[in-house]
This record gives sequence, C-alpha cells and structure tokens, in this order.
Amino acid sequence: MTGSADSPTFTLAYVPGVMPAKWVGIWNERRPDVPLTLLQITAAEAPDVLREGRADAGLVRLPVDRTVFSAIPLYTETTVVVVPKDHLVTAADEVTLADLADEVVFHPLDDVLGWEQPPGEPGFERPATTQDAVELVAAGVGLLYVPQSLARLHHRKDVTYRPVTDAPQSSVALSWPEEATTDLVEDFIGIVRGRTVNSTRGRRPEPDADRTPGRAATRQTGGRAAGQSGGKSGGQSGGKAAGRTGGKGRAGTAKSGGTRRTGRPRRRS
Repeated sequence: MTGSADSPTFTLAYVPGVMPAKWVGIWNERRPDVPLTLLQITAAEAPDVLREGRADAGLVRLPVDRTVFSAIPLYTETTVVVVPKDHLVTAADEVTLADLADEVVFHPLDDVLGWEQPPGEPGFERPATTQDAVELVAAGVGLLYVPQSLARLHHRKDVTYRPVTDAPQSSVALSWPEEATTDLVEDFIGIVRGRTVNSTRGRRPEPDADRTPGRAATRQTGGRAAGQSGGKSGGQSGGKAAGRTGGKGRAGTAKSGGTRRTGRPRRRS
C-alpha cells in the first residue's frame, strides 16, 4: 500500500492504450477516503514498477511472470494494420496477413504483439516506439500492426487502419505482486470484476438489517401468531358459515323437490 497507515493512497499504473477512467470513477465513489493516483508507464516498465512497489497494481498487457505476479485478464483487443490513408487496403473492411505479405512492415522495439516471426518484409530499421513507427507509416515507407487502442492513441489525419483477422492479439489484465495483495488491491479487484458495493464477495459488505437476530425473531414470532390466529378464526368462522349455508341449501332443495301442482282439475264429460 502506498502512502502511510494514517493517510493511505492507492497507485494504479497503466500502459499506453488502456483507458482506466471507468474503474477510477467507481473507486472515487466507493473509496473517497483513499485517493487514487494514476501512473502511466510503458509495457516494458510494468514488471519493475510493480515489483518495486511504485504502484499497488497495474493495468498491463499479458503475459506476466506468474511466479511473481497475480493477474486477472480483462479483455483482448483486435489487432489492426496501420496504413497510409490512400493505401489500397482501405478498400477492404478487414484483411489477412497473406493480403499484406509483400508489404514492408515496421516492428518497433516496444511492440506488444509478441510475434514469433514478424510478417511482411522487414523495415530498414526498428523504430524505438510505436509512435515513431506510425510516423514512418505516414511517410509511406511501410505498415504497422498494433492493438486497436494503440492505433487510436496515435491516430493521425494521414493514416488509417483496418482489422486483421488472423494476427496475434494483445490481452489486458489487472496485475499486482502476488505477495502484496493488500485490502486496497482487493477493493480494486472487486471493482474490475463488476462486484456491487454490497456483494457478499466484497471485503466489507454492508450489514443487512433484515438479517439481525432481533428482526428475524420478530418475523418468526409474528408469522406463528398470524398463522395460529388465522387458522383458529378462519376455521371457526368458515365452519359456522358453511354449516348455516349448507343447512339452508338442503332445506331449499327439499322444498323445491316437493312443489305441488297448481293446475285446474279436468271436468268429466
């Protein structure tokens, strides 16, 4: 936990392309007593930042070293190819790696797709960053494969992108040192997993007033009283009413069955 025991804070690291605003907003609603600080880092910096305690947890790209870090996968991104705006590929809604096999492809040093073998023809250099690679794409000297969020992050008016159906994909996860699972980390885990504030799996569920022993006893006592009262009054009342009604019904039926004829007697001829 960053900060001090008297004045705790929570530091969340995140890598480029990740948008933590939604989870930060929920944190601020639920834990207004603990300020949350955002720390933007590169994907390569993430292991050291978490291991050294400069952040309590991080929104990072998989894989992570599972012998050191815990991780909860959150989502997997679509991979796209970034091309000049006038490139022929823009006529298609999506493409495959084979469609671009003869193209020059830049493979920046901060690439996050983890290619076994980068596709296409290699560029004349390896750009230091994805942003540098996008600038080379804009110059019309090659293409670039990246997660869609990075294409949006580094968007320019002179480039565009299209989904690639068979390229490796990048997954984003919440990660933290396995030996440093603090109460605040547990709180943030509950948020990214969509637990409600009163979730029974949460660290501090709100007390349920209806489950207090006093009220439970009251409900049980009231239920028995109501059942006994309702049974006695209902049985006695129903029995008397049924008896009276039934008696009258039988009498009426007897009288009805014994009705005399009222026609005039016929005269003898």
